[in-house]
Order: sequence, then structure tokens, then C-alpha cells
Amino acid sequence: MRVKGMTAAMLAAILAVPAALAGPVNVNKADARALAEALDGVGLAKAEAIIQEREANGPFKDAGDLSRVKGLGAKTVERNLPNLQFGEESKK
Repeated sequence: MRVKGMTAAMLAAILAVPAALAGPVNVNKADARALAEALDGVGLAKAEAIIQEREANGPFKDAGDLSRVKGLGAKTVERNLPNLQFGEESKK
């Protein structure tokens, strides 16, 4: 039993590493690939939807503005808050 618990803990740690290493991303400047790599739960298709919304309706002012992107849920945005940037602080 103890081995199963350790295996589950190790798997959880391994899966959490990519999100932790991704770092902040400026949603107003990043390309789709950078968004998909930096944001947990956001794949290439959703990242492209973020860019399409940005191009069609202007830059995002804050995390709340991401609700403009169809299919991008509040939980996904909340989970990614530490990695979201909107101003000039990042060129990524």
C-alpha cells in the first residue's frame, strides 16, 4: 500500500512541474505557442482563441477580461493567475 501512495505522490509532482516552470506570460503580447506552454489547461486551440479575441476586441486589461474568450472558464483563469500578465512587464 505504501508503494502505491508514493507512486501517486511522485506522479502528481511530475505533472505539476511543467506548470511551475512555465513562468509568467503577457496575454497581450504572447503568441499562441507561448500561451499554451505557460498556461495550465490551455492548449493550442484555446490559446489561438485568446489571440483571436485580443485581435478582434483589443487588449485584455485584467484576468476578468479573459471571460471574453468563449470556453475559457473562470477556474482555468483562477488557476493561472500567478502566470498572467497584462501590461508592459513582460515581452513574452
